Amino acid sequence: MRNDSTTTRSTRIAHVTEFAYRMRHHVLNMGEEQGQGYVGQALGAADILATVYGDQLRYRAADPDWDGRDRFLLSTGHYAIGLYAALGQAGIVAIDELLTYGSDDSRLPMSSMSTYTPGMEISGGSLGHGLTIAVGMALGLRHRRSTARVFNFLSDGELDEGSTWEAVLGAHHHGLSNLTAMVDINALQADGATAGILDIEPVHDKWSACGWYVQRVDGNDVGALVEAFDNAAAESVAQGRPSVILCDTRIGNGVTMLENREKAHFMRIDEPEWQICRDQLTATHHAKDA
Repeated sequence: MRNDSTTTRSTRIAHVTEFAYRMRHHVLNMGEEQGQGYVGQALGAADILATVYGDQLRYRAADPDWDGRDRFLLSTGHYAIGLYAALGQAGIVAIDELLTYGSDDSRLPMSSMSTYTPGMEISGGSLGHGLTIAVGMALGLRHRRSTARVFNFLSDGELDEGSTWEAVLGAHHHGLSNLTAMVDINALQADGATAGILDIEPVHDKWSACGWYVQRVDGNDVGALVEAFDNAAAESVAQGRPSVILCDTRIGNGVTMLENREKAHFMRIDEPEWQICRDQLTATHHAKDA
């Protein structure tokens, strides 16, 4: 839920940190049901999603289709396991239902489907479509004089797509100050390192040249994320333009054995390893508190 203006920054950071920790446990529990999946991306992006759902987004858990809600669009459909964890922790999806992930007749398929899942605004699949939809949605909300904001989550691999950059230009052209994009820069794609597939740098300069308010932060630093989203909410409106937060993340973040695993785009994890992952996650979390 969007933060209360009376809540101290330290309290907000503590809340988001705990939210992300719980999310990571949900991800591991869901992943174990299938023995594989896009676990690394979900762990790496957990702090971003936790900041959105635990601190920024305006929603009603019991009424996911509430007209006054902020819209969160998951452009990267294969990150669905991470968003399900956020929806579960936010109370939009029951925690028990998370364990149906990827099963027959589940409302939580391995790739996101808006027709199945409460709180899922768009279906994911081929990359490069999310920001174009977000631009249209933000424009439509503005025409309706709605105060709702649109948040769009992209991967760095989506910056390979021409349609993404068309949407970037369109958002600036229309002055969509109600649109905030976040890019998960984990430097890895299905076919290898992002820099080897299509180098996107200098990515900050490219977004800035297209007229966006740009920030680049450590996407696994909750304090930096909270500050960046606060800046985005204030500066994009003040300047009448869209905002993007470029988030450098580490695949598998919080679970040591997964952070350094090869072939990390789609992980296969052996049965005895899942509890080790959970133990490492708990140890990492408690080490931060020490």
